[in-house]
Amino acid sequence: MKPTLIFLSLFFIFLSSIHHGDGQARKKEGSSLAERVQQLTEMNAKRSVIRLNGAKFREYVKATPRNYSVVVMFTAMAAQRQCVICRHAHDEFLIVANSFRYSQLYSNKLYFALVDFDEGSDIFQSLRINTAPVFMHFPAKGKPKHSDTMDIQRVGFAAESIAKWIGERSDVQLRVFRPPNYSGTVALIMLFALVGGFLYLKRNNLDFLYNKTVWAGGALFFTFAMTSGQMWNHIRSPPFVHRTQSGGVAYIHGSSQGQFVLESYIVIILNAAVVLGMILMTEAASIGTTPKRNAGSGSGDVCKRRILAIAGLALLCLFFSLILSIFRSKAHGYPYSFLFK
Repeated sequence: MKPTLIFLSLFFIFLSSIHHGDGQARKKEGSSLAERVQQLTEMNAKRSVIRLNGAKFREYVKATPRNYSVVVMFTAMAAQRQCVICRHAHDEFLIVANSFRYSQLYSNKLYFALVDFDEGSDIFQSLRINTAPVFMHFPAKGKPKHSDTMDIQRVGFAAESIAKWIGERSDVQLRVFRPPNYSGTVALIMLFALVGGFLYLKRNNLDFLYNKTVWAGGALFFTFAMTSGQMWNHIRSPPFVHRTQSGGVAYIHGSSQGQFVLESYIVIILNAAVVLGMILMTEAASIGTTPKRNAGSGSGDVCKRRILAIAGLALLCLFFSLILSIFRSKAHGYPYSFLFK
């Protein structure tokens, strides 16, 4: 009997020690998670985008368990890295983070963080990231999937695109609030003041105001500027061109959500060529409608009309096809084309 009692006593002591050890482990694990959430909340109260190095990334993003998700921007904003779009992407990312930070949806279930290459190159290597910027979503449970990496080549990196992607990955529907920009208003007031002063100084010689060619040229210039995206350039401040991963230079943005400065100039030239073609065809139709003094001028008018019509039609077809081709490259899946694909 005594060996049996001793065995049972030792068995119960063993079970109680295991139960106590598990309780201590769960308590320690829970306190570690609570501490991490508290530290992240305190850092987020100071800045909407938390800057992480390699150690902090492993502590707050890779450590488990987690009851929060993290959206991380991997970038290289140092001047020697020559990442032209990293600064613009960071500004858009900051707009999204601020929109979430000061919205009614704000909670400790989602955080925004940033890892710079010069501060966390080991993280870039472990995640096999060889370009910048990259936006990744680290869910609360499980490992990031392929869709947790934002495809900026397809959708761009505008704040609205980032917010939409976050809503698809975390079910947090963000509304983007952009800070007001009064530089356009100030520039418009200065322009009106300049024009008003010029008209006042030339008040005795205002015949140019009745010149139809001047007004037509001004209307065309304004139309070209607006349809090419100059106002978008003024608001978003995109890069002039973009260097591709293969080392080349991209003049046309690959997404309908963005554009480059040089791209807007290309669109202006193409639109102007299309308009020139339409003007030539219109002029060709108007030649010969007025009575001529001599009958011999009729054959010359026919030849001139034919040349203008053919030149105008060629300009219209060629450059409209180029514009449509550019649109197809930006709006993926657009089915129609003309002359060029």
